[in-house]
Amino acid sequence: MSTSPARPRGRHFFANPGPTNIPDSVLRAMDRPTIDFNDGDFAPVYQQAVEGVKFVLQTKQHLFMYNASGHGAWEASLTNLFSPGERIVVLESGYFSEEWGAMAAAHGLVVEKLAADWRVGADLGKLQAMLQADSGHAIRAICVVHNETATGMMIPLDQVRAAMDAAGHPALLLVDTISSLGSLDFRMDEWQIDCVVGGSQKGLMLPTGMSFTGVSEKAMAAHRKATLKRFYFDWTLMEKRPQKSFIGTLPVNMFYGLRESVRLIEEETLPALFARHHRLAEATRRAVQVWAANHGPQLYCTTPARASNSVTAVLMPEGHDPEALRRIVRQRFNVSLGGGLGALGGKIFRIGHLGDLNEPMILGTLGAVEMGLRLAGIPHGRGGVEAAMDYLAAA
Repeated sequence: MSTSPARPRGRHFFANPGPTNIPDSVLRAMDRPTIDFNDGDFAPVYQQAVEGVKFVLQTKQHLFMYNASGHGAWEASLTNLFSPGERIVVLESGYFSEEWGAMAAAHGLVVEKLAADWRVGADLGKLQAMLQADSGHAIRAICVVHNETATGMMIPLDQVRAAMDAAGHPALLLVDTISSLGSLDFRMDEWQIDCVVGGSQKGLMLPTGMSFTGVSEKAMAAHRKATLKRFYFDWTLMEKRPQKSFIGTLPVNMFYGLRESVRLIEEETLPALFARHHRLAEATRRAVQVWAANHGPQLYCTTPARASNSVTAVLMPEGHDPEALRRIVRQRFNVSLGGGLGALGGKIFRIGHLGDLNEPMILGTLGAVEMGLRLAGIPHGRGGVEAAMDYLAAA
């Protein structure tokens, strides 16, 4: 007889900011026998999925896909576009901007960080000044994490593009959209983004394991001159493949799921999708603002205009452990929250509200958190869930 503690009954509430909930229809779409990826029956599935990703990216440009998490697409963006010793600027926004910069440095690039307070976000005026000072155009690219999952911070890409244009600088614009695509408004072509890094496991509502890069013609021209070593992620090799992607075997079943996830997105429409994510995010923020009373937990992002609609990071009061709260909420109520990453480990917890999610699901999560705060003896204002309900009912 098992002596392990019983799992709480009912459906698991997964409120982590990635991977995210997978819709039942996506799971059913993937539940099929293996098929040869060169089979004629698979070709339309692949093409529909690729066109669907381009629809969500709002682009007509190149798309390369990989058997890899988002980190693989990061590496593809770097190795395909640059040569050793070239200089890039990374806008500091949190753990993932730090990681992308570290990866670039490991590949021999000179990485300059546009420093920023993680709770406030980068000063784009400083970016413009930095580019204007670079009269010799030594800076080859600007790298931006559109939605910093670790801090709940969104960087406005249209304003980044405006700063670059105002400086008259020809640098490439590289954007990580892993936790924003399919959740926040994203316009690759309109905002003249040269390379987009995306992944399957967040707004696209799929399992982890597939990633991609959208690539502009300007970036492809840079690729032809780049000399960093590459093979598995080499766009030139991929262009020779029948699918124009993947060095090696394709994840066939993933494409059946991707086709279905894109169908769900198209059915909802992008404007409605973005509005739903904003609505659920704002309800979450209003709950946290109530909890902040009595020296309780507070929103980590202090710039309202940059608050993420994918994830809310919550800063714990001094002397209280977010990991203890996460354990209580998981063990007592079967709700999974995100923890702090890197320098924010042991300081914050995160509530994911992206992907296949609705009002009852977010209210259930917020209710579990508020009960967990009480059980853990963490000071907080009462009535956060009620504030969220008031907002959602009015909305």
